[in-house]
Amino acid sequence: MSLRVGILTGGGDCPGLNAVIRAVVRRATLEEDAEVLGVSNGWRGLIEDDLKPLTRSSVAGILPRGGTILGTSRTNPNDGDDFPERIRATWESHRLDALIVVGGEGTLRAARDMWHEHGLQLVGVPKTIDNDLDGTDFPFGFDTAVNTVMEAVDRLHSTAESHHRIMVIEVMGRNSGWIAAYGGIAGGADVILVPEHPFRISRVCELLRHRERQGSAFSIIVVAEDAHPHPDEDFLDAEAKEQIYRHGRLGGIGLYLAREIERQTDIDTRHASLGYTQRGGSPSAFDRVLATRFGVRAFEMVLERQWGQMAALRCNKVVSVPLDDAVRKIKRLDDEIYRVAEVFFG
Repeated sequence: MSLRVGILTGGGDCPGLNAVIRAVVRRATLEEDAEVLGVSNGWRGLIEDDLKPLTRSSVAGILPRGGTILGTSRTNPNDGDDFPERIRATWESHRLDALIVVGGEGTLRAARDMWHEHGLQLVGVPKTIDNDLDGTDFPFGFDTAVNTVMEAVDRLHSTAESHHRIMVIEVMGRNSGWIAAYGGIAGGADVILVPEHPFRISRVCELLRHRERQGSAFSIIVVAEDAHPHPDEDFLDAEAKEQIYRHGRLGGIGLYLAREIERQTDIDTRHASLGYTQRGGSPSAFDRVLATRFGVRAFEMVLERQWGQMAALRCNKVVSVPLDDAVRKIKRLDDEIYRVAEVFFG
């Protein structure tokens, strides 16, 4: 009797997704009677019965490719009254024995619910550039995003220095400042602003003036898209807040921050938003290896029937942890990392 395993990729795209898919398929080929079916466009593919066989030849050459060959979506299987029923019908029609769910906090939370409430035999693989999933030291995707930020900061240093201006670089980071902190430290940013630490604009401007007095005619600020000014020094009006902190689509704090810094310091200040470039492109070596390890471990978790578990990196070992633990809370930026960043402010 053959083993039939589905795999889906949900949520935002991320470098390393194809490496996971490839690893699952290659590990499955070591089992005599195992088959892997790719689910198109996340949970939507199960709802719409859109699956296709994956073979060794169909995953050849995808390791360095960004994105996902399966497609993705933010469809939540709990959002439609008949979605669980339709998913079960697809599951039975394709005679699936298990499902590997690759995603971030939202996708894996849905997986946790489908396991608990509907009995789907599934395991999870953590994917998020934000590094906000609890239970794993790092997911894949984060390292590539940080390298993208670092390279952008390196490039913007030269134009900031040449024009004697302040550059405000906005990076992704809903609820957590991991990308901003790591990318800013690696790129040598002069100020890093994160959601975990509301910032005082007076303090930021004083750091910039101090650099100017010390002979530094330029400065680089890295700000996470969900960073907030301290309530005591909130320079954003209600309209600006509505624009910046929109549910489902953050963005814009860099522009408003740059305007306020220029107003208070009279120093020429520009902003740049890295946006979706942080999600795209070929995965780094670290993410290729980590995603591959996760994919192999996920298939072995299926063989071991470790339902409701997630592959995770712990002290450089890939282990399994309960999905309940992984999605219980958002993993905030480690204060020790931020204290390191603060040493280089100003």
